[in-house]
Amino acid sequence: MAELEIHHEGHEHDPIGQRVGVLAALLAVFLAVVTILSHRTHTEAIIKKSESNDQWQYYQASRLKFHNLELGERLIGVLGANNPGAKEGLEQIRKDKQKYTDQAKELKEKADAKTEASEAAEHRALRYDFGEGLLEIALVLSSLYFISRKMLFPVIGVVAGVAGLIIAVTGLLV
Repeated sequence: MAELEIHHEGHEHDPIGQRVGVLAALLAVFLAVVTILSHRTHTEAIIKKSESNDQWQYYQASRLKFHNLELGERLIGVLGANNPGAKEGLEQIRKDKQKYTDQAKELKEKADAKTEASEAAEHRALRYDFGEGLLEIALVLSSLYFISRKMLFPVIGVVAGVAGLIIAVTGLLV
């Protein structure tokens, strides 16, 4: 089996390049963490939005039942107020109306809470997205050092990376 030899002649030792390489590796790790946080938070927001939509559908169904009872109450009033069973029917309708009024209030509160949770997750995800973008820019700029050998790129990369981390961390606080 042939052995592969790697020759290093003509390559000078570059301590700055080593530091920039470590910087790029750290930026890549931070980028991976923020990207995962972003994706997970977007998924959470979608789930919360779906739950919110479900609660609003339950609310609408409860309100529809309430309005159907109102219609029945009116019909009994117009068509059969003197009917012996009308009084019992009206009493049951009034009880059911109260039940659906209470149920609708509870469902609306749940739906509002789910909507707020979904919006909060979207705000967090947006912060993670901005942080992710800045970390990507930082990684690319830092890597440009190896092509140009100019320190300007890693310096700007560090600034973008720190800004990206700060913005991503604020996503934890929202």
